Amino acid sequence: MQQYNSFNPGEFDSSYAAGGLTLNRYISRTFGWMFLGLLVTFALGWYMAASGMVFRLFTIPYLPMVLLVAEVLVVLVLSTRIHKQSVNVSRILFFTYAILNGLVFSAYFVIFDVAAVILVFGLTALFFGAFALYGRFTHTDLSRLRPFLIGGLLFLLVSGLILMLFNISALERIVCMVGIVLFLCYTAYDTQMIRKNYQYFSHDVALLERASIYSALQLYLDFINLFLYLLRFLGSRSRN
Repeated sequence: MQQYNSFNPGEFDSSYAAGGLTLNRYISRTFGWMFLGLLVTFALGWYMAASGMVFRLFTIPYLPMVLLVAEVLVVLVLSTRIHKQSVNVSRILFFTYAILNGLVFSAYFVIFDVAAVILVFGLTALFFGAFALYGRFTHTDLSRLRPFLIGGLLFLLVSGLILMLFNISALERIVCMVGIVLFLCYTAYDTQMIRKNYQYFSHDVALLERASIYSALQLYLDFINLFLYLLRFLGSRSRN
């Protein structure tokens, strides 16, 4: 489950903070880290599938479980030690997560048609961009969505466990639709949080940079989850 710091709502669009870093530059830098993480994940996933290494990789016993545990640990360390660890460590952890997720994603390039993956990626980028722009420029305090967002995550968690035990196609479609709506809302929410981070940490350059990496991870997770739910909802299975 994603974790967030609590900030007081309010506008803060100072021309200078942390040695001259404007809000727009700070937001651009945060999204830049997110895009680099996505590039690493999708490029590694495609290479593993195209080279056939994915088939050898997943013959390793318990590998999916190991990757899952490693991803959770990386996110926990990055989020819980955001005030203590150095900027470089935060960057290393972020790209470590992107690499681990790239290994997982290599399976999707085999399970689903490549054309479907490309189409869904384009749709994800379009929807993600629209809601990120809304989160950037809206004057509505999106922190009021937090109970809904947490409730949505709990619904997905419980539904996922049920689907592991029972093959209920109707529930699968509902879960996908809820996941799509939920992570679109998270995209707007997390984008607005960048602005609040800028306000809250503007006095400390190092904290501001670490908060940028953490926000990039949150947006990365929003994009990845949105992509996966759209892929499950729209994608067709590969014939391989």
